[in-house]
Amino acid sequence: MRRDEQKDIYAVLVSVRDDRSGAVAVISGIVLVLLMSFAALAIDVSHLVVARNELQNAADAGALAGARFLYNEDGTSVNGGASLIARNAAIINESENLAVEVNWTAGTNGVDVQRGHWSFTTGLFTPNSSLAPVDLWDVSADELDTDLNFINAVRVITHREATPVVSYLAGIMGFESFSLQADAVAYIGFAGSMDASEADQPIVICSEALLRGDEYSCSIGRMINSGQNIQSNETGGWTDFNQEEDACLGGTNAPDVRNTICNGGNPNMILPQTNIATNGGQIQSAFSELLNCWNSEADSDGNGTADEPWNLTLPVVACPDNNIGTCQRVVGSVNLNVIWITGNGEDPQYNDIPLEMDSWSAATGCADFDLETVEGRMSCWGDFVSEFNLQNVDGTDAPYDDKSIYFLPDCTDHEPSGTTGGEAFGILAEIPVLVE
Repeated sequence: MRRDEQKDIYAVLVSVRDDRSGAVAVISGIVLVLLMSFAALAIDVSHLVVARNELQNAADAGALAGARFLYNEDGTSVNGGASLIARNAAIINESENLAVEVNWTAGTNGVDVQRGHWSFTTGLFTPNSSLAPVDLWDVSADELDTDLNFINAVRVITHREATPVVSYLAGIMGFESFSLQADAVAYIGFAGSMDASEADQPIVICSEALLRGDEYSCSIGRMINSGQNIQSNETGGWTDFNQEEDACLGGTNAPDVRNTICNGGNPNMILPQTNIATNGGQIQSAFSELLNCWNSEADSDGNGTADEPWNLTLPVVACPDNNIGTCQRVVGSVNLNVIWITGNGEDPQYNDIPLEMDSWSAATGCADFDLETVEGRMSCWGDFVSEFNLQNVDGTDAPYDDKSIYFLPDCTDHEPSGTTGGEAFGILAEIPVLVE
């Protein structure tokens, strides 16, 4: 090969090598930019996640605090001050040591702090500034869930806009800072748990006895069936408040039941959706003690006999077969009025019928009946049952039976109590839960 041909080949090889070096430099530059971009993305995303989590914590705290005081102490009105409580609870939190922003104007149901209705059916929160409560009785849980006038939740939105989150490396790509926000909804449901001493007596009420169809109703029958009237079924029973793991093994302990009657109620918190030891039979010593307590607590004129409703707050249990066994599941709590308790033994002569209870009296209601006869006393009992709309589980008039307790749910507004998690039996919870 001639020398000049060799030089030409060498020149071509050198040119190819230089081209490859240039390409590698370009590719390396691109890769470096990509690596820096990924690094910026990873670092700033982590940074943003931390900042937003702090915003979320502030929103959660505000919503829970507002919902905790969504109703006034006796449950008769929505608390307009709950919005300020929610806002203050949110802004005491910080995000990256900077103030959390919550837009709110006193006296309004504002953009960032709102009272309203949460529906599980739709999964939506609807703002509502009303302070009026709705009736929680003679209505189903499903109807309440879709009733936008039922104020049961607080929403709080938190921001980082005036002080946006400053980027670490994303600035090289033109992103100097980021505005963030978070929101939370806290929901007040119905009382599930009962704190120690909140259950007034060692008695449980069947949820099925409180419902007419799927509505919580104000006309109910009786409990603790003595067996004299088998068609009535059970509407409640005794409990010793035992919710330990072995609660279902042996049922109630009779001395423990008796010792808690008119003596401070449940010794420990009652947990919802947890089994509790029960007894649907008769515990004579406990019944006698309860009868004495009732005649003392519900006696307004001092004659030794109850003549006014005896208001009690009691746990509610599921009784799918209208019967009480040795173990039932707690599903909530209810407030009711005991309006009569029949005596300790069989009374086919109707000698233990009420003569006075609240605004009703035999002197007026039974004026046309001869109370010296069994038939007259039977008719007077019928007037009493009609006056208070006492019904059996099957919808018939409540029968006169021995060793039985006749009651009506108290369909008025009640003081919120316990934790959210119970079914709808007229008592709102005190402690809310986050739903969004």
